[in-house]
Amino acid sequence: MTAEVFQGYAPLSGESWRDPFGLYAGLRDHDPLHHVERGDYWVLSRFADVWEAARDTGTFSSAEGLTFTYGERERIGLGEAAPMVMLDPPEHTEFRKLVSRGFTPRRVTSIEPEVRAFVRERLDRVADGGTAEVDIVAELFKPLPSFVVAHYLGVPEADRARFDHWTEEIVASNAYGDALAAGQAVAELFGYFSELLERRRAEPGDDVISALSTVFDDSDPLGPLRVLGFAFTMVAGGNDTTTGLLSSGCGLLAAHPDQRRTLVDDPGLIPDAIDELLRLTTPVQGLARTATRDVELHGKVLPAGRKVLLLYGSANRDPREFGDDAAELDLTRRARRALGFGHGAHHCLGASAARLQARIALEELLARFPHFEVDTDRGEFAPGHFVRRFQSLPFRPGPSA
Repeated sequence: MTAEVFQGYAPLSGESWRDPFGLYAGLRDHDPLHHVERGDYWVLSRFADVWEAARDTGTFSSAEGLTFTYGERERIGLGEAAPMVMLDPPEHTEFRKLVSRGFTPRRVTSIEPEVRAFVRERLDRVADGGTAEVDIVAELFKPLPSFVVAHYLGVPEADRARFDHWTEEIVASNAYGDALAAGQAVAELFGYFSELLERRRAEPGDDVISALSTVFDDSDPLGPLRVLGFAFTMVAGGNDTTTGLLSSGCGLLAAHPDQRRTLVDDPGLIPDAIDELLRLTTPVQGLARTATRDVELHGKVLPAGRKVLLLYGSANRDPREFGDDAAELDLTRRARRALGFGHGAHHCLGASAARLQARIALEELLARFPHFEVDTDRGEFAPGHFVRRFQSLPFRPGPSA
């Protein structure tokens, strides 16, 4: 790995997501605490360093935002009602306790019938086309997480079309770490959820907005903003990540037909296989923190107040943690720890929901189209600096079993 790779390091986006792994290896081996001059931020790429930084919220704070740009909190302008992802313990801990009751594995499992019916209906549409090529991202992998997020937030069926439009606009802007850039969609979404919050206070349902409406009542002047901020976080963070796992995961399975066959023959292996697919795909390739003090590491000093990108996508392929075959798919691998959903206080709240979607999607896809084909060479990667996902992926059902 030559020096010019490091001199030319820049945020990845679109086509440059196709194969960032050589760059990651170079960073791990030659510059594990790397300074990016343009933007004046740092990058951690080894598993042990990223794991520890994600755990140590006292040293690596989320309060100034999760991108590598500065002034993020001021730009959002929510003041004390900052979204949960921009809170550190103990404030983060208390807020997470309030909202996590809706995301327990048991509660998540309760939506399985609706999710499975949605997936089957979408795959029926694919099957109706015979052997014709379709974009599986557009047909299933993008609409599925939007459906699930809408379900959790209690968006009525009649409003789903508008919600899906806002979601698409916000996710596209969030790809660059600035979801608020979708100004019109953000304004409409906030207005919609303001009305929905009032409706749920009068007529509560079994959804997150209803639950939060009873926690943050009129006695808390910041209550409505906190609820709206959480809804916005779910929209911005709960969509493209699952799309990334499913689209890249299908690419891996298509490239390893023998391992795919084991899942077709024994679908009971799918839940554990998701962990390995998640490790290799790592939809959220990195998020930033801000150092609260000087940190000495690998012969360098990360200065206090500087942003540092925790490069999960590199860490999850680190041979120091996963062995010499770290870059290879092994569905029998049982990694002791990994960073597909982050780690520590900010471990993904929606992890159980994402696993449920992935499990059902793979169960139904492999049962219906056990020999499916995808053309990853013609697949297009979405723009954005933090989530690696296919924006489109040509798919053919393949011959029947």
